[in-house]
Amino acid sequence: MQKISFTKMSGAGNDFIIFDKSIYPDLVLIDDVISKLCDRHKGIGADGIITISGSEEHDFVMEYYNADGSTGSLCGNGARCAISFASEKFSLEGKVRFISNGAEYSGEILKDGRVRFYFNEPKNYRENLKINTAGQMLNVDYINTGSPHVIVRINEISRDDQFTDIKEIPVVTLGREIRNLPEFEPGGTNVNFIDIEDGNLYIRTYERGVEDETLSCGTGSAASAVSAFFKNEVKPPVKLITAGGDILIVNFKFEDQKIKELSLTGPVLISFTGEFLLNKYL
Repeated sequence: MQKISFTKMSGAGNDFIIFDKSIYPDLVLIDDVISKLCDRHKGIGADGIITISGSEEHDFVMEYYNADGSTGSLCGNGARCAISFASEKFSLEGKVRFISNGAEYSGEILKDGRVRFYFNEPKNYRENLKINTAGQMLNVDYINTGSPHVIVRINEISRDDQFTDIKEIPVVTLGREIRNLPEFEPGGTNVNFIDIEDGNLYIRTYERGVEDETLSCGTGSAASAVSAFFKNEVKPPVKLITAGGDILIVNFKFEDQKIKELSLTGPVLISFTGEFLLNKYL
């Protein structure tokens, strides 16, 4: 029975199980094992799984798996955890470069201990899309920051005064419905509900792949900040208050009609380390 060691990390409440592939180079994570490990009642519990391995051309390689085993999308908070983990493992200093899903990214650990991740240029921005959900037509924005995101302002679903506070929004019910709308096929979308007060952006996110609300979402925070900027609701750097109460900072420049140097900064911590018997999850 093979014992597998892991590190459990949290990036602003977004939590991940991290494996060091240099220790387990032959570790193969199939969908069923991933979903069992991420189960919060019968497994370790997490929003996703990350593996870290060395690279000849970059500082490290990050592989990311959603809680349901799906791959192919970027995870911003996961990337910040990976930067922290790999920097210690490989004794890295300053800005690091790494590969995830075949794309190159960078990031750094700041002097105050927070971790900053730099996105590539966001794509496919669409403003004021009309979608039919919850028995009404909503105006939403859409943008891809490495993962696809819909942004819903709570005043859009509060026009009848049904919801007056972002804490009252039924994120799972509405998020699941929007996530699976035909407009966002193939693959569906993540869904962010936002409210802006006193220059701060409050956010709650339904994440595809987790199929539930998460305490924060890095790519969703970046998407929401950019969307709010384009509507002249905020200016960078944007302070976001997550569902878990942590603070994320999204910063960027707007030059030549493009979003440049888009970054996400926030806390990262090791929750615990441990080991499990792999055959128990096969």
